[in-house]
Amino acid sequence: MAASPKRPQGARSSRLAAPLLALGLAASVPAQAADMDFSNEYNASSIHAEGDAWFIDRVETLTDGEVDITLHTGGALGFRSGDHFYAVADNAVQIADSLSGTLGGIDPIFLLSSLPFLADDVDAAHRLYEIARPEYAKVFEDNDQILLYASPWPASGIWAEEPITSMEALEGLKIRSYDRNGTATLVSAGASPVKLSWADVVPQLATGGIEAVLTSAEAGANGSFWEHLSDFSAIQYAVPLNMVHMNRDAFESLSEEDQQAVLQAAEETDAHNWEVVKQRVAENYAQLEEHGIDIHDPVPAEFQAALAEAAQPVVDDWVESTGERASRILEEFHQGNDGQESDEETAQ
Repeated sequence: MAASPKRPQGARSSRLAAPLLALGLAASVPAQAADMDFSNEYNASSIHAEGDAWFIDRVETLTDGEVDITLHTGGALGFRSGDHFYAVADNAVQIADSLSGTLGGIDPIFLLSSLPFLADDVDAAHRLYEIARPEYAKVFEDNDQILLYASPWPASGIWAEEPITSMEALEGLKIRSYDRNGTATLVSAGASPVKLSWADVVPQLATGGIEAVLTSAEAGANGSFWEHLSDFSAIQYAVPLNMVHMNRDAFESLSEEDQQAVLQAAEETDAHNWEVVKQRVAENYAQLEEHGIDIHDPVPAEFQAALAEAAQPVVDDWVESTGERASRILEEFHQGNDGQESDEETAQ
């Protein structure tokens, strides 16, 4: 867990406020806009950066410009997703958009959204997030941070120089994974995965360090993967989440009205992001086709089943390492699935 955040600045502010009030000078001090930095590892045209920009616009509107947030994309501040948790806890950056799986070493709950073949469409992933959100929020709260909203990806598939539509095609494949769930699943399926941060993916493709990538059509489009690869196989691996989190001291430094405005903007952005991601795949596919990418969607059912079988030990290990929280979340999620299936059967 993160080291206890330092609070000397807030303490000094409190000690200074009393004498100012006693002298009747506080009212003469003009209010100043709060300036905050927001770090995102992905580029400005990514679904996540666009969602973050939407959030910033809402904050600006709701606070009448009193809260000024600057978005830094492409890792411009020098932070990658795996760095963000402690950077925000230490107030080195006030807000960050972090790939959830990179925080799995902080707490295994962050690996939930990338569990293979558990929630493989947006609606299921959204429901899983709603069930688990209190657990995510608690980890951030325990580390002097606030969970603002989620930023979902379209479902992960496999980018490669050939169709990956059979277990034989995976054998020995040097493929990038984005967290330990993906690494373990791909090892079980016979591949040779390498866990890489997003910033390292294109350089490794260019130098031949990897020959395939586990990621979404969205991420591949943003990275211009057509310069290196020719095929996208939609294995519907998972709908992973990014988490947008804020330093609590930075939040509490705002007026009560501005705090409520930030929370309202976050709630609206959460809803906005889940709607946007539903349309994104069609847009991504159109872009891929323009660049000559062969799209394999769906992949053969027997391949999908074999992948799910290879992935089951990963899910079992996650449940064991996460404990009672995992069992409770998955039980509620699967009960919801059973209810949905019954409704569909009734409708038919």
